[in-house]
Amino acid sequence: MKLKYLKYCTFAALMGLGVSSCENFLDRPTEDNYNESNFYQNNEQCIQGVNYLYNSPWYDFQRGFISVGEVMSGNVYSGSSPYLNFTVNGTDNDLVNMSYSLWAAIGHANTVYTRLKTAGGTPEVINQCMGECLTWKAMAYFYLVRSFGAVPIVHDNTEELNSGSYNTKFKVEAADVYEYIIMTLERAIELLPARGDVGRIDQYSAKGLLAKVYLTKSGIGGTRNADDLAKAAQFAKDVIDNSGRNLLDNYSDIFRLANNKNEECLISWHWSAGRDPWTQQNTLQSDLAMVGFDEFGDCWGGYRGLSVDLQDAFGISALESPETRSDVDTRRQATMMMAGDVYSYFWQDKGGFDYLKFIYDGEYGKGGPAGELQTPTGANFVKHLYGNNNDHVLGLGVSAGNMYSGLSTHILRLSDIYLVYAEAKMGTAASTSDASALAAFNAVRGRAIPNTTPKTTITWEDVWKERRLELACEGDRWYDYVRLSYYDSARAINELTNQRRDVYYNIGNVYKNYYESGSWIVNTDEVRYNTDATAPNVTISSFTLPFPTEDVVFNPNLMKDPIHVDVRSEYSY
Repeated sequence: MKLKYLKYCTFAALMGLGVSSCENFLDRPTEDNYNESNFYQNNEQCIQGVNYLYNSPWYDFQRGFISVGEVMSGNVYSGSSPYLNFTVNGTDNDLVNMSYSLWAAIGHANTVYTRLKTAGGTPEVINQCMGECLTWKAMAYFYLVRSFGAVPIVHDNTEELNSGSYNTKFKVEAADVYEYIIMTLERAIELLPARGDVGRIDQYSAKGLLAKVYLTKSGIGGTRNADDLAKAAQFAKDVIDNSGRNLLDNYSDIFRLANNKNEECLISWHWSAGRDPWTQQNTLQSDLAMVGFDEFGDCWGGYRGLSVDLQDAFGISALESPETRSDVDTRRQATMMMAGDVYSYFWQDKGGFDYLKFIYDGEYGKGGPAGELQTPTGANFVKHLYGNNNDHVLGLGVSAGNMYSGLSTHILRLSDIYLVYAEAKMGTAASTSDASALAAFNAVRGRAIPNTTPKTTITWEDVWKERRLELACEGDRWYDYVRLSYYDSARAINELTNQRRDVYYNIGNVYKNYYESGSWIVNTDEVRYNTDATAPNVTISSFTLPFPTEDVVFNPNLMKDPIHVDVRSEYSY
């Protein structure tokens, strides 16, 4: 919310546009050929002026995306991270960068939207681009309100700067922020084409997001609102029945480079493989992959691990031999690497990636872990990894490099909407046998567990667990707890408090012995879960992150009670 970030966005139409992308979808004009007065003159320029909203403003959210979405939720173990033990404060770098990134996304979307009002080009293309701006703005606010609770509304950057009100704004009640998001998405739906190019936001992308917003908002008053649930079901069903989109046959295919733009993914960050300008690229592999996973010397994420609690949810254990492990859910291997796993889509020039061989064979894993299991949970990341440079070239036709790749990050998928529908259709009941809700739920579960018997009745707990397994490590799980806390905080607190969020002692000894001897031996005197771990101190206040300290100093009103705003009377598009 600081002045410099609003000013940073007033020239958003040309921020960092001096780059040629590896995909036409991301093409941008060269910065030295245009200025604000002579750009946005035709359809091509309008589209190019919107393209960067799919990546650059979101760059600094990447670490918060994992720290908040996955570490806080208990899906990921991350050492002494304050997100693991709920001690994060307003000076935390991931928090600060996350906040500024989300406000930047809003500022850029606002500025481009305003500029498009006087752009050249056909009405259809101008409307499409304006609708994309509003959808991105709504997405940023959706993250903000679920992360920080009540937040200010910045409807128009220029107006804020001209009035000088940027450092005196008050927070707006969370319910009103949700109404503002809904209003913004309604206008986006009016502007967007019913179906756009694959990978671009269209009407059904916005409708899918609107369904999820209604599901989340439904509990904001302390009990679930039947009208909100009905609207969530209505919009989700519209997407399921009329979008022309389908789930991909193979779950792991969703996250491969060759499928950066695919019909299952409604909204994605589409990154470009380069560093000029810095912020156009995906850097998640650096933060999440084991050292030596690629050849650029930029991987340091091996110390993290997919949590023991998430392993429990999948019905497996790092202490169980891969030869007897009950690995019936294909999402497990597509989410976390464990003993015995081999991946055909990583290190394709080497015949595939062998997890244990990489750790314990110094020649095969040259530059890698050097014989030491890095994660203390027995499981490393799979999602958000592209592999080595050969894999990147095979997938996109261009090279990756130090701290950059072009792997898309999918932030709203069709399977999510299927589960939104199943839960919303259930309403406030404990279970449902509704045929359409069952069809949606069983489609998601059936893809993950081939030949499984379809359920004939589903409970709220069934959907709650399915969401965790389907969307694990996609930056979403914490926000499920936030929406649960709106109407059943005791349940949310109890579940988080009782998770197995800590480590296994000496799990590396088991893995190494298995690789070297073929024998799976677990000496329970030395290899065990740390049952002495201190449970996190989760309270109702834990579901609202603190504002960055610098913002509070800049605008003390952020520490005051939020105000009510009739957003539909106050604002218009």
